[in-house]
Amino acid sequence: MRGIMGNLNSLSRRKFISTTAAATAAIAMPGLPGFARQGVAGAPVLDPDWSKAGIIATRNSPYAKLKSVPVQAVTIETGFWSKRRETNVTSSIPSMRQELLDHGRMDNFLRLAGQSQAPQRGPVYSDSDIYKWVESVGFALQSQPLPAPELRSQTDAMIREVVAVQEPSGYLNTYYVGDKKSDRMQWKTQTTGHELYNIGHLLQGAIAYYRATGDPTLLQAGMRFVDGFLLPGYGPGANQAPIVAGHPEIEMSLVELYRTTGNKRYLDLAGYILQGDSRIPLTQRQIVYMFCGIPFTSRTKLEGHAVRAMYACCGATDYYLETGDPAYWKTLNVLWEDLSAHQLYVTGGVGARSDGEAFGNAYELPNERAYGESCAAIGNMMWNWRMLSASGEAKFTDVMERALYNGINSGMSLDGKMYCYRNPLAFDPSTGDKIRNPWYDTTCCPPNLERTFAALPGYFYSTSQDGVYVHFYDNSEMKWHLPSGTPLVVHQTTEYPWKPTVDIAVSPQTPQEFTLFVRIPGWSKQNSVAVNGKKIEGATAGQYLPIKRRWTSGDKVVLSFDMRPQVVHANPAVADDRGRIAFQRGPIVYCMEQLDQNEASKDSSIFPYYTARLTETTTDRYDPGLLDGVVVLEHPGSLLPPAAPALYQAALPQPAAGTDTKLKMIPYYAWSNRDLSAMQVWVPYQQG
Repeated sequence: MRGIMGNLNSLSRRKFISTTAAATAAIAMPGLPGFARQGVAGAPVLDPDWSKAGIIATRNSPYAKLKSVPVQAVTIETGFWSKRRETNVTSSIPSMRQELLDHGRMDNFLRLAGQSQAPQRGPVYSDSDIYKWVESVGFALQSQPLPAPELRSQTDAMIREVVAVQEPSGYLNTYYVGDKKSDRMQWKTQTTGHELYNIGHLLQGAIAYYRATGDPTLLQAGMRFVDGFLLPGYGPGANQAPIVAGHPEIEMSLVELYRTTGNKRYLDLAGYILQGDSRIPLTQRQIVYMFCGIPFTSRTKLEGHAVRAMYACCGATDYYLETGDPAYWKTLNVLWEDLSAHQLYVTGGVGARSDGEAFGNAYELPNERAYGESCAAIGNMMWNWRMLSASGEAKFTDVMERALYNGINSGMSLDGKMYCYRNPLAFDPSTGDKIRNPWYDTTCCPPNLERTFAALPGYFYSTSQDGVYVHFYDNSEMKWHLPSGTPLVVHQTTEYPWKPTVDIAVSPQTPQEFTLFVRIPGWSKQNSVAVNGKKIEGATAGQYLPIKRRWTSGDKVVLSFDMRPQVVHANPAVADDRGRIAFQRGPIVYCMEQLDQNEASKDSSIFPYYTARLTETTTDRYDPGLLDGVVVLEHPGSLLPPAAPALYQAALPQPAAGTDTKLKMIPYYAWSNRDLSAMQVWVPYQQG
C-alpha cells in the first residue's frame, strides 16, 4: 500500500490540465493525493498525457513489472497483420456502424431526445454495442490515420447524441426508461440487467477515444454516471444499496478510470464489487454463472459463463496491479493453471458449452459442439496481457499468441464483414448452421474483434526497469524511450509467421546499457539468436531471452525459430480427441476443409473417413493465391470406405486399407471464407 500512496502523492504534486472539446483549460486544484479534481470551470481534471498511455495505462501501476507502450508509439508495417488491420478500418468498422444504425442502436438514444419515433430495439445490453464500436474507433485513431476522414466526425456526432440524453443524476441507459424506470439498479435486476456492463463499456470506449483525440466528452459523461449516480447510491455504506456485476466488465473499467484520473474511489469501488456484496442473496447457479457475487479470492476454478469469467479475471488482475494484494495474485495463478491445464482449446479459444456459453468440466473440450465465443478468446488474451504485465513471464504471451492467431483471428472473415459468434473446431454444413454472419442481435463479438485488431500495436512491446520486452513478431517499428528517458527505436523485419527469421534493429539515441528481452515461443524447439553476427546462448522455448549489453544505434539481433510442421496430441483425458491429431506450424493451428481434399464432395458424410498416417512427414508450401496468401500443409493419409459395418458388433473387423490420399490443410483462422464446407481441426489417425 505504501507504493500506491507514494505514487499518488507524486501525481498530486503535478499540474494537470483537462483538455476539453469545448471549454477552456482547467487547472488542477491542490488537495488529497490523486488528480481527479474539479478545475476552475467545474470540469473533471484528467491525465494530460492522454496520448502516452498503452492499452492499459500501467506506467504508474506499482505492481506492474512491465509497463505498456502507447499504441501510437508502434507502427505495424506491411506484413501478416497489416492487411487485417487495413480491412478493419476500411471495411469492418464502417460497415458495423451501418449495421448498428440499421438495427436501431442509435434510435434508442435519439428517441429519448425526441429525434426518433422508432421503438426501443435490441436486448437490454444494446447500448454497449455503440460503446464498443467507439472504442474500436478510438484505438484505430491511436494507431493510424483513418482512410475515411468522415469516421472521426461521425463518431463525434454519435457521442454528442449519446451524452445528450444523460439525466441530471448522471444515469445513462436507454433501456431502463419509461415503465422500466422503477427496475433501475435493483439488486434482483443487477444480475441480468447489464447496467454496469453497459457503463463499463462506455468508460472503456470513452478512455480509448480520449487517448486518441484528447476529447473527454464521453469520458466526462461516464464519470458523471459514476460520481453522481453510482458512488453515492451503491456500496458498503449504511445508506447505500447493494451492488453486484451480473456481467463482469465494470471492474476493469473502474480501475482504468482510476489510472486515468487518480481518483482512488474508483479503485475502491472495483475492489468492493470484486469482493462480493454479502447483502445480495444469490443462488449457487447465479454465483457460478456470473462469476461474481462472492469474494473473487475464494475462486478455485473457472466455471460458468466464459466471457464473464475472463472479464472478472481481467478486473481482478487490474486490481492486483494497483494494490499488490497477495490473495488476488494467488487466486489468479490458480485460475490460470486451471485454464492452461484443463480448459484451453488448441486454438486459444475457451468455453466448451453452448448451454450458458460456459466452461465445462476439466478436459471437456468438444469439437463440433465447441462454443468458443469470439469474445471469450478476446477476454482470454486480455487477461493474459494483464498477467504478463504483472510477471514478465512468457507463458502468458504464448497463450496470447495462440488465441490471437487462431481463435480470435478466425472470428472475422477475410473481407472484414462477416463474423463468427462461436468458433467450433469441427463443422458439418448439413446441420444448416451458418457460422459467419454480418449481424447478431447480441452483437458483442464484431466490435470486440474490431477493437482488438485496432489495438494490436499496443501488444507488441513493453518496457521494464531493466529495458525492453519484445512480445510479438511482425514488420513493425517502435519509437518510444527507455526508462531512463533515452529515445529508442526498435525495428523488426520478418515474414513471420510463414518464415522463421526475425531481424531486429535496436537504435538508442545515444549508446546505453540495458536488456532486450526477446520471446522464444513455447512451440519452437530449436532456436538460434545472434547479435551483430555473434551467437547468443540460452534461447529456451517458452521463455524470454535477456540480452544485456551496451546497445549502439544500428545493433542487430537475428532470431530464427523452428517453423517445421508439428503433430499435436491432446491429453488422453480429452475424450473427443482420442485417436486424433492436430497440426500446427509456428503459431498457426491448421484445419481440414472438405473442399480442399482430392476427393472433394459436397456430401459431408464422406468427411469423417479421412485419416492421417501418423508416421509420415508433413510438407508445407506457401500459396500466395489462396486465402490472401497462406502456408498450406499436406500430410499423407487414407480415405476409408464410407460403407461402414454394423454400428455395434461382437468383434472388430480387419481395418480397411482405404485409398491413398494427401490431406490438405489450411490455417484454422481462414476456414469458412469460401464455399460452405465440412471442417475439422482434430483428424483421425492410423499408426501406419
